[in-house]
Amino acid sequence: MKILKFIGLDGKFDEPADSLPLGEQKMLEIGRALASEPELICLDEPAAGLNETETHLASSLIKAINAKGITVLLVEHDMKVVMNISDEIVVLNYGQRIAEGTPEEIRNNPKVIEAYLGSDD
Repeated sequence: MKILKFIGLDGKFDEPADSLPLGEQKMLEIGRALASEPELICLDEPAAGLNETETHLASSLIKAINAKGITVLLVEHDMKVVMNISDEIVVLNYGQRIAEGTPEEIRNNPKVIEAYLGSDD
């Protein structure tokens, strides 16, 4: 129940997981991972398929997990999520690391801009 409360699903403890909306199912998946009391949690595309409200809730949960001292390794394509919750970012392009740094450093990195936004040439 403590984990369900932490992930915001304590009011739905008696509902089958498959009856929950997608956003709540994703929160439940994260809660299941937290049950093992990890030092590191790896999340692959936790915001995929979520609406803006659900994405905000997922981001807040990820921040709260990190605030508990749990390291979060996040693989995510939603750059708003990445930029808002990350301390350090590694950017891959076709499996090759092209940049590493803070969100601000990544936002201004010419290699990242070229790879993901294209160049004016």
